[in-house]
Amino acid sequence: MAEKRPRKTRKKKPAPTAARGLEAPELADGAPPAAVERLRQAITADGGSVLATYRDPLGSQWQILAGLPLALVEPTPYQRDLSDTHVKRLAEALNKLDRFLDPVIAVRTDDGRYWTPNGSHRLGALRALGARAVTALVVLDPEVAYRILVLNTEKAHNVREKALEVSRLEHGLAELDDRPEKDFETEFEDAALLTLGLCYQQNGRFSGGAYHPVLKRIDGFLSAKLSQALAIRRARAARVIALDEAVAAAVAQLKARGFQSPYLKNFVVARINPLRFKRGARADFEDTVDAMLAAVQKLDVTKVRADQLAAAAGPPDD
Repeated sequence: MAEKRPRKTRKKKPAPTAARGLEAPELADGAPPAAVERLRQAITADGGSVLATYRDPLGSQWQILAGLPLALVEPTPYQRDLSDTHVKRLAEALNKLDRFLDPVIAVRTDDGRYWTPNGSHRLGALRALGARAVTALVVLDPEVAYRILVLNTEKAHNVREKALEVSRLEHGLAELDDRPEKDFETEFEDAALLTLGLCYQQNGRFSGGAYHPVLKRIDGFLSAKLSQALAIRRARAARVIALDEAVAAAVAQLKARGFQSPYLKNFVVARINPLRFKRGARADFEDTVDAMLAAVQKLDVTKVRADQLAAAAGPPDD
């Protein structure tokens, strides 16, 4: 008698999402408020051209599609550093297509310039091609320039770039909106990156990738206001830099013994990490860094074997 096959359970279909926002014909309906009209006039006075005024389909916010003089548009100061390679490749692609189809987002400043929080490399590519203008979605709310990080299509690709980006963002927000740091979890994404960003600012060759896994388990968003949180972050960064100097000394000893591997620093950090065998555990920042510093100072590199290093190989320093 043939065995009965177990009946497959059908997956429940997710409930349909409730409709929200505007219908397409409604995007251009209605009279823009006075603030939009003032922005329209300012764009024209700046030498730009207003191409369309419409409402955002999701939140119904008014915004302007405009052509702006390229000389007036610049990236916000907290973005990741410009990559010459990225700019070159983007310029080549735009040159082949002979079209610019990806408008930047821009916010007008009081001095008649335009900040873009997500178009640094596109601006660089346009300038490399000799362009004189750029199309932009100009929004009224200046805070968009600080909150756009979560929508940024030019996301940083490694720990260094991401950490520098969010650290610069925290400095910028502290002057604009000095609320508690924990209120900006969405914008910053990862508290450890805020500390690592300050480490990179002190040491451009800092190996944040080696410390990021442990910092994610001991570093959290602070309840202090941003201006006060920055002071705490600087103190934490100083402790991590001191730890890194001690780890670098241990790495130098391993190299003196003949070990050559891009994973040496990761190996040492893993050996001294008190949380490495505690899956999911979290701990106090200061206590953990102190324990790691004490452990690396006691590390006997003469007992390290080549097979241990090979087994612990992970991502190299970024």
